[in-house]
Amino acid sequence: MADEIVVIEGDGIGQEVVPAAVDVLDAVAAESDAVDGFDYVEADAGDAVEEATGTALPEETYAAVAGADATLFGAAGETAADVILPLREAVGSFVNIRPAKAYPGVDAVRPETDVVFLRENTEGVYSGHEDRLSEDLSTLTRVVTSSASRELAEFACDFVEDGRGPSGDPDEGFTVAHKANVMRETDGRFRKEVLDVAAERGVDADEELIDAFATKLPLDPSQYSVVVCGNLAGDLLSDLAAGLVGGLGLLPSANVGHDNALFEPVHGTAPDIAGEGVANPTAAILSAAMLLEYLGYVEEGQQVRDAVEGVLSDGPRTGDLGGSATTEEVTDAVVERL
Repeated sequence: MADEIVVIEGDGIGQEVVPAAVDVLDAVAAESDAVDGFDYVEADAGDAVEEATGTALPEETYAAVAGADATLFGAAGETAADVILPLREAVGSFVNIRPAKAYPGVDAVRPETDVVFLRENTEGVYSGHEDRLSEDLSTLTRVVTSSASRELAEFACDFVEDGRGPSGDPDEGFTVAHKANVMRETDGRFRKEVLDVAAERGVDADEELIDAFATKLPLDPSQYSVVVCGNLAGDLLSDLAAGLVGGLGLLPSANVGHDNALFEPVHGTAPDIAGEGVANPTAAILSAAMLLEYLGYVEEGQQVRDAVEGVLSDGPRTGDLGGSATTEEVTDAVVERL
């Protein structure tokens, strides 16, 4: 039975890199006996949709995502918060998985970088509780619950015990990044619950203040492997890691719930190059690899990752990586390797 995948290109280069990822998924389906094919449901979201309809995320798109097996999403522009946060809600996502890895052939600042961020995906300062109290005063309420913190920690323990971390070693453990020395109640709660779960599960866990982490990661990324962090910290620190490996065009991500998931490249709409056919499709294709693995096609997901690594090593490459290839040329090269 074919898996149902909602495809949302969104704005900017999302309209170029998502079709590239779909081409790769089709190539996998054509070559693999394990994959029965994919039923794609095209849906709309983003700036252009809001301009045309008055809403950035139509109800039918939300419903389609909530009912699908998985979703592949590109990018949204000014309406990003109005799109991605509800979409994460639609799939019941409680963790955002963001790997940051340096690849052969890419001019990386730190070629030894291989880190996976497991980011809490529902709370913190992204929970949407902002108020304008006066012409001079606005407030933001940070939300942290024990239940969400423990759910993330349980996932992190499963993640490392299943050997899904960079080393593949089920005993590698993880690092908790927090700022509990200042945000004593909120990050204090997050820190305590995550470390408690790790202790209960017998998983090694150390900890790092997020500002110290931001200093130490660029100096020696090899000291970190799996990093568990809150919503805002995960967003910022994973982008910092992107700078070490060659840019956001290389970073995929997965928003995972218990019965559904949404996959998206970490980069934005890149309006400066949108429509020129030169966007780097790597992050979107690697997001498709994560989608395959989520659906149970672990071998096929690894095959996509191997094909991408081969193309990054040997070329062709897009302009952001020092090459001159088009999006289509890079995609064709990955498909050919598959």
